[in-house]
Amino acid sequence: MQTSPASVSHGLTARRRVFRRLLRDRSFLIAFGVIVSLILTAIFNPLIIHLIGHGPNEPFRETGLTVGGVPLPPGGDFLLGTDVVGRDLLARLVAGTRVTVFVAVSCAMLSVSLGVVVGLFAGYRGGTVDAMLSGFIDVVLGLPFLVTAIALVSVYGASFPVMTGTIVFFTWGPIARIVRNLVVSTKENEFVDAARMLGASDLYIMFREILPNIAGQIVVYGSLLIPQVIVLEASLSFLGLGVPPPTATWGGIIAENQTNYAVAWWSILFPSLALLMATLAFNIVGDGLRDALDPTAKGRGGR
Repeated sequence: MQTSPASVSHGLTARRRVFRRLLRDRSFLIAFGVIVSLILTAIFNPLIIHLIGHGPNEPFRETGLTVGGVPLPPGGDFLLGTDVVGRDLLARLVAGTRVTVFVAVSCAMLSVSLGVVVGLFAGYRGGTVDAMLSGFIDVVLGLPFLVTAIALVSVYGASFPVMTGTIVFFTWGPIARIVRNLVVSTKENEFVDAARMLGASDLYIMFREILPNIAGQIVVYGSLLIPQVIVLEASLSFLGLGVPPPTATWGGIIAENQTNYAVAWWSILFPSLALLMATLAFNIVGDGLRDALDPTAKGRGGR
């Protein structure tokens, strides 16, 4: 199964066209910059916290709280203020970035990988295999998220593996259904028939012929899945079903300070803005990729 020079040249031209469209999209570039900043913050987390000078789990009961026990507002020693027990809010937000980025990327990759495998087999095999896998997908999509999460935590306790497993379990189904539909339409193309005539195995056709032709759509759906994962992680942490304290997470920070919003608005505002910024950035990047990969799009450089 050799690739002709003409097809290679066409592929390079298509990639250049996509790259040019992305470079003309100012919203995509700004959002991509935000995502890179989040990733760098997660990677250099210990260094940034060292520069801040306050540990994320270190309470400053004498210097981080007023005489009446109220958190300090943003100022010189605490740039974003303190939380309900006198911890540096900036340090906790930076520490929470690592958890958020790791959960978002790892869960999205696992969900996409599982969804791609199930969708490929369901769409390509068809018949009984398709009916069984599609039925299982429907069952997963029909389960209530919060009820199932609470049941799992009550049995196994709140932990990082339980949280990530719950998120992956509830996010791979839509990807599998999308991939299955893409495979059903793609396997009727002539290049698939040609591969069969040349004696290619089913696994070769699925992963070397069909998958590369739908990879662009999968990348788009995967990028749009990441903000959903971020929201799910924050929701579980807010409800006490995520990473147990004192580990800092954005949703956990909001939950810890929800009763003090009237006197310490900054302890709710800044983690909420971080969540909004992250989810919005990933959504814009996903939209930009979708439009750039659309051959009928005219570009949105002036958006």
